[in-house]
Amino acid sequence: MESPQVNSKNFVWGVSSSAPQTEGATERDGRGASIWDEFSKKRGKIAGGHTPGIGTGFYSNYLVDLDIVRMLGIRHFRFSISWSRVLPNGTGLPNTKGLDFYDRLVDACLLRGIEPWITLYHWDLPLALQKKGGWNNRDVVNWYLDYAETVLTVLADRVKNWMVLNEPVAFTGAGHFLGIHAPGKKGLDTFLSSVHHASLVQAAGIKQLQSIGSGIRAGTTFSCSPVIPLRESEKDIKAANAVDAVLNRLFIEPMTGNGYPTDALPILDRIEKYIQSGDVERLKAIPDFIGIQQYTRHVVRSSWMVPYLQAKTVSPISLNAETTSIGWEIHPESLYITLKRFATYNGISSIYVTENGAAFTDKLAMGRVRDTKRTNYLRSHIEAVLRARTEGVPVNGYFAWSLTDNFEWTEGYNARFGLVYIDYVTQRRFIKDSAYWYSELIHDFEAMQSKNSSCDYAVDSMSDHK
Repeated sequence: MESPQVNSKNFVWGVSSSAPQTEGATERDGRGASIWDEFSKKRGKIAGGHTPGIGTGFYSNYLVDLDIVRMLGIRHFRFSISWSRVLPNGTGLPNTKGLDFYDRLVDACLLRGIEPWITLYHWDLPLALQKKGGWNNRDVVNWYLDYAETVLTVLADRVKNWMVLNEPVAFTGAGHFLGIHAPGKKGLDTFLSSVHHASLVQAAGIKQLQSIGSGIRAGTTFSCSPVIPLRESEKDIKAANAVDAVLNRLFIEPMTGNGYPTDALPILDRIEKYIQSGDVERLKAIPDFIGIQQYTRHVVRSSWMVPYLQAKTVSPISLNAETTSIGWEIHPESLYITLKRFATYNGISSIYVTENGAAFTDKLAMGRVRDTKRTNYLRSHIEAVLRARTEGVPVNGYFAWSLTDNFEWTEGYNARFGLVYIDYVTQRRFIKDSAYWYSELIHDFEAMQSKNSSCDYAVDSMSDHK
C-alpha cells in the first residue's frame, strides 16, 4: 500500500507561545497586574507556589529565543500580546514602553525571516478590568476593541495574521465555572455571562480586524477534544453529547450562525438572560481562518452526581492508555477527527493547528535532552494532520506547543511542553532532540517546495527523521 501523499505547497510550520507564560517581568517598564498575577498569589492554586513573575525571561531574552527559532528553520512564530503591558489599567492611556517592546519583537521576527502570528488575548485580563466585572461585564466588548485598536495602530502594518481569543471555553470554563483558573470564579450564571460576552468579543474582534484590509487575516482559536461515550448506552451517549456541547460546540456554533448548542445541553437556555436585541447577528462572523488546539480526547460516562452535565471523565489509566506526564491520554487519531469535524462548519475555509504538544519528564544530561516520547508524539500527530489534508481538509499549517518550557498555569513550571528546555535557575536554553527532529522535518518540506511547488510529500517519510 502506498503511503499517503500531501501537497507541501503553502503549508506553514511554526511554534507557539504566550505572553503570560513566558515574558516574566511582570512589574517592569510600567506593566500593570493581570488576573493571573493575582490568582497565583493565592495559596494552593498553583503547583509549587509558582507565579508567572519570572517566566522564561522572554521579555529580556526574546532575541536569544528568536535566534533559536531561526536556527531551527522555523519560519512562523505565534505569540500573544499582554493586555496589561499595553494598557496597565485595561483602558486609557497606553504604556509606551510596553508597545515599544512588541514593536521591537515584530521587527526582530521579520529581520530573521520569521512571520509573526499574534494572539490578542491569551487569558491575562488586566486586574483593573477584573475589578470592574471582567468577562462578566458586557463592557468587556468595548474594552477589548479599544485595546485591540491600540495594538493594531502600532503593528498592523507588519503583521498579517491575527487571532482574537485563545481557547475561550478554557478561560470561561476553568476560570468562571470551576474556579481552578484565574480569576477563580464559580457558578453557572458566572460561566454563562462570560461565555456570551466572549462570544461577542470573538465576532466583533474578527470584524474589527477585517475592516483594516491591507492583507490582514483575522481568526480565532478553539480548544477541542473528541468526546467518546464509555459505553454505547443511552445515558453515556447523552453524557458525551452534553460534554461535547461545551468543549467543542459552544463557541464555534454561535460564530457560524448555529446559535448556542442547547439541543445537547438544555441548561444553556439560561444564557438568554444575557442576550440583548441584535446579539444573534452580532455573534456571527466569517473568519479568514480558525486555529485548532488539540492535545487529547475525553472518554466520559454518565454520572448523576455531576451537576448540569451529568457526566464524568474516565481516567486514561483505567483505559490502560498511554499518557503524558500530566495524565493526558496520547491519542493522535483525535486530532484527525477534530480537523475533519471542524472543516464541516459553514464559513470555515482555512484551518491551522495553532497548538499541539505534550508534557513529559525531561532530563537534562550533558547539555542534551533526549525526549524520544515527545518526538514520537509530534510525529504521530503531524501524521494525523497531513492525513486530514490529503482527504481535503483545508488545514494549512501546524504550530507546535511550545517553543520553550514555560509557566503552565496551575501546573506552574513543573509541566515541560517545550521544544527548548529552560533551566529556571540560570535561564539558560537547551535545544531538545525533538526540536532537531522538527527542524529536519521542516527542512525536508521546504526542500520539496523549492524543487517543485506542486510536489507531494510522503507522510511515511517522517519516520526517516531520527
